[in-house]
Amino acid sequence: MKFRISFLYHLCISLSAFCLLLSCGTDATTNRDHQVFRYNQHSNIATLDPAFARTQGDTWAVNQLYNGLVQLDDSLRIQPDIAKTWYISEDGLTYTFFLRNDVLFHQSEAFGNQQTRNVSARDFEYSFQRLLDPEVASSGKWVLNKVARFHAANDTTFVIQLKEPFPPFLGLLSTKYCSVVPKEAVDYFGAEFRRNPVGTGPFHFKLWEENIKLVFRRNPNYHETDEQGIRLPYLEAVAITFLPEKQSAFLEFIQGNIDFLSGLDPSYKDELLTVDGQLQDRYLGKIQMLSGPFLNTEYLGFYLESETPEIQSELLRKAVNYGFDRKVMMKYLRNGIGTPGVHGFIPKGMPGFTGLKGYDYQPEKAKQLIEEYITISGNNSPTLTITTQSDYLDLSEYIQRELQKLGLTINVEVIPASTLRQGKATGKLDCFRASWIADYPDAENYLSLFLSENFAPNGPNYSHFKDRTYDSRFQVASSEVVPQKRLQLYRQMDSLIVEKAPVVVLYYDEVSRFVQKEVKGLGINPINMLVLKHVKKGDQ
Repeated sequence: MKFRISFLYHLCISLSAFCLLLSCGTDATTNRDHQVFRYNQHSNIATLDPAFARTQGDTWAVNQLYNGLVQLDDSLRIQPDIAKTWYISEDGLTYTFFLRNDVLFHQSEAFGNQQTRNVSARDFEYSFQRLLDPEVASSGKWVLNKVARFHAANDTTFVIQLKEPFPPFLGLLSTKYCSVVPKEAVDYFGAEFRRNPVGTGPFHFKLWEENIKLVFRRNPNYHETDEQGIRLPYLEAVAITFLPEKQSAFLEFIQGNIDFLSGLDPSYKDELLTVDGQLQDRYLGKIQMLSGPFLNTEYLGFYLESETPEIQSELLRKAVNYGFDRKVMMKYLRNGIGTPGVHGFIPKGMPGFTGLKGYDYQPEKAKQLIEEYITISGNNSPTLTITTQSDYLDLSEYIQRELQKLGLTINVEVIPASTLRQGKATGKLDCFRASWIADYPDAENYLSLFLSENFAPNGPNYSHFKDRTYDSRFQVASSEVVPQKRLQLYRQMDSLIVEKAPVVVLYYDEVSRFVQKEVKGLGINPINMLVLKHVKKGDQ
């Protein structure tokens, strides 16, 4: 019955979206209306305003609608976007961007009778000022922390001056927070700009019934072309549904009702993959599997300001790190998807990953550390509580079983994801499951999680780790312009995290995409950004 309800629900959405698309055009594009890319977003999309695009679901949608100065290719190399070229001063402080003059905003009533206009450098000036506006309270304000000032020198020249050299800055500008938006549309729609987006991207907004469906249409004026000079995108539309249960989305995918799945969920992993991470024989030739490194470190964090003695003990934190076999965990609980977390916090695939030795499986050493703690503290029954969400219960229970064999009692508490986020931000959880996905392609992004000035809730340092040597090296690395020197400092900081054990690195994730066989050009990238402008379906 559950499956039938799910199927009928999706069928109704698909039919309504299809009817909508058929009613949207009377020109030559009408015969391409079957070229709709469909995917499911199990967690709701909160906004289509890039200034607040914080979650993966938000950024996937926003990426179809907006552009910035620069963009990343699938190898995380910085490429031109609206800025066709740029110049960085020798002192690393001044960035001068030279913009294309042929980029149009999406058509909108906000522009009056003219319906659209060209993007200019003043639009970037406005968009950056909006990020900094305390009344806007953008979640992306932090990307401009190193910026001293910026201005439009003329219509096609935008200048940014930094407070100090910061080599990762170009990568920061590729985040969706730095997208260009028109002042007319923000003023016209006000607070409703979040659901009436006006950008420059390959698709434009058409319809949003929150928690039910979201539809984008092809932008016929999009400025990018392919290698043959054909204007992108190829697809006619994007249709997003919001089935909350991943098992239901998987069934829809297998029936061909959606075009791709991202990630591996316990509810269907064994149905789809072998224990070695290969497609089951019954799906060979029917669907495609795309995989590669994902700049996402999955970990357990310890709140070091907890009053719980076990959390304050470096001995016990190290015992947890040594006390379970990550390779076995990955094979049987993740079907081989991902890399065991036996190195530092910087993930595999990130520039700065050096293969640093972290914690491997040493049960005797873990047991010795637990016994040493018992002797020193007089606590004969040390106990820790791991707080997690349901998607990661199997991993937490595996760690629980392994550590209890060694004399450390582990309790597992399961709470909703939203409650978990709030708890770790406010220091209410002794030990919590967490992950960190790169915002930009530099290891500084990961190491900032342990900077003392970034204590949560005002920053991402959820463990409240504090070390003067670490902070000092971080500050030097942030302005070091020689790549090899900067990477050496990164390795030293990563080593300190291993030594002090404020976290337990579980694994470095892997991008896993399962795609219908007629879909071409989707690709993968290490930040798992959804890029649809190159996608084709069927014989298109």
